[in-house]
Amino acid sequence: MTVTTPATAGAAPGQARGLPSLGPEGTRLLRLLDDTFEGWGVTAGARPMTMPPLLPAADLAKLDYYDNFPHQAVVATPLDLERRETAPFSADTGRFPSDALEPAALGLPSASCYAVYLDHQGTRVADDTLVTICSWCFRKETHYEGMRRQLGFRMREIVAIGTREHAETHLADFTEKIQGFAAALDLPLRKEAACDPFFDKGGSKALLQRLTPVKHEFLYEDLAIASVNTHRNFFGDRCDITLGSSGGPAFTSCVAFGLERWLSALTRRHGGWDAATRAVLDANARARTGASGAAGPVI
Repeated sequence: MTVTTPATAGAAPGQARGLPSLGPEGTRLLRLLDDTFEGWGVTAGARPMTMPPLLPAADLAKLDYYDNFPHQAVVATPLDLERRETAPFSADTGRFPSDALEPAALGLPSASCYAVYLDHQGTRVADDTLVTICSWCFRKETHYEGMRRQLGFRMREIVAIGTREHAETHLADFTEKIQGFAAALDLPLRKEAACDPFFDKGGSKALLQRLTPVKHEFLYEDLAIASVNTHRNFFGDRCDITLGSSGGPAFTSCVAFGLERWLSALTRRHGGWDAATRAVLDANARARTGASGAAGPVI
């Protein structure tokens, strides 16, 4: 007999391909979490925005995306209507052959914030700009596992663009929020420095990254469910985003929440959709009344 747990419920038939579905209980919890994280951003002064799910591959290449994250990259392209006649879809393989496709000029980004920087390219911004978005993101993985590791997933981000101080304060403030929320949820998280190959490995910024990590993840067991990331002035330079006060390149940072990964962590910790949902509702209620959660679950 097969036992279905909340982390895998509703996952067939797409689970093995990294494309699981969510039933009503999971959908409710996902929306509750996203509303919570978006609310944090709006309260801090972030402008809610909606970004396209596809970005020009040329723009992502300008940001070194395909050099730094080739193992995650997913691209999209229309069918070539003429060549499709001689290279039809194969029911045996479940694929179109490459000869039936136009050159791939569109990218499916692996993080929400890329679209924010590209949307602001060539602009002058206030020193304390904040934006929050939730987008579908896509990552090629060696394997897929329920809500823990997916080809397509949703990421809520709160992005800071402005001065160095603004970008750094943003991460400090939201690190505290994540830790407080985890405490209220009785969700023990471990904060660790990550080593994403964000900058060109041979450049001076890559050396600085090794000395001072640019990304910290919050892990439940072995699963990273949130991260805080500083990019210094990398995107300000590449996208020509300048400060209204000085005209110099903007600094950026972002806080990211993998929503499906939060579902996996919460249902594993609390034992089901209902208990996990109650935990989030209770944590939010205590936050509104100023009550603190139990101390010490973030290591």
